[in-house]
Amino acid sequence: MSLSRRDLVKSPLVLASASAIGLGSAAKVGARPGSTGPGETIELWPHPPAGALHPGMAEIVEQSSSDPAYSSRRTKGISRPRMIAFPAAQPNGSAMLIIPGGGFAWNYFEHEGYYIADILNRAGITCFVLIYRLAQDGWSDPASVGPADAQRAMRVIRAQAPRFQLDPARVGVLGFSAGGFLTATLATRHSAPFSTPSDATDKLSARPLLAAPIYPVQSADPAYAYGGVAPSLFGGQPTAAQIREWSPDLNVTAAAAPTFLVHAEDDGTVPVANTVRLRDAMVAARITVETHLFAHGGHGFGVSPRPGSPDGLWLPLFLNFAREQKLFG
Repeated sequence: MSLSRRDLVKSPLVLASASAIGLGSAAKVGARPGSTGPGETIELWPHPPAGALHPGMAEIVEQSSSDPAYSSRRTKGISRPRMIAFPAAQPNGSAMLIIPGGGFAWNYFEHEGYYIADILNRAGITCFVLIYRLAQDGWSDPASVGPADAQRAMRVIRAQAPRFQLDPARVGVLGFSAGGFLTATLATRHSAPFSTPSDATDKLSARPLLAAPIYPVQSADPAYAYGGVAPSLFGGQPTAAQIREWSPDLNVTAAAAPTFLVHAEDDGTVPVANTVRLRDAMVAARITVETHLFAHGGHGFGVSPRPGSPDGLWLPLFLNFAREQKLFG
């Protein structure tokens, strides 16, 4: 385990690593060698998921960026959970499920999804961006819908591994903010029954080879939690039982996946204690964990054109961790 508090001083070594995987121009998805861009849409479930409180809700896609040179689209009203495939041009057999954030109200599928996939493609990693059901869209069990979709996505990737030239054992997960909650939940509760089995795919393992929650919503404890957790997942203040069930740091066992964590100390949306508590729980359980706490960056940096963003630093660090965990050679 390494714990680092770094200023945003971009060393020549880190900058070289960033340049090698194309971090400098991530806004143009699929524009460079090593990436094929967005591929097919893969439905998660054989039948539309039940439990929608607003049947027939329409999916909305809107632009959240005010910079005409940088697109950051988001979507909500998701009743048809799915994945967008990003096959690597030169696949090495590895895959990553990427889970965007959005405060349980939106799915920011570009800057925390497509752009990340496009970069990882150049390391030979085939990626799948998850468009998952959102707790705030209205579901009978809002806390479970996102974890159920994430779990199912891992299984679908493994079921379809042969046609994407993947090793089903080498599938990881990386998620941001509220997507980090789903990522940390997969790392710690990959075998939990979040949904009723629907077909043979649900017999496959949902355990990721590794997990990377990035500035994650992680704790349901009001003392540390992001303010949107309780109203989104529980409709009010959580009970002691809900805190225990839905805080990944309270569910770390010997079966948890090796974990890579990133957060900014000045995050004003999701307290950095979320990451620190998960890191401490992983260490206590003797799970491999690597943690990077940046001095600056705020929340939601993903891959961002903002000056001072740590995006050029954390992705090369993640790739190094992924190599160490044998995601790829």
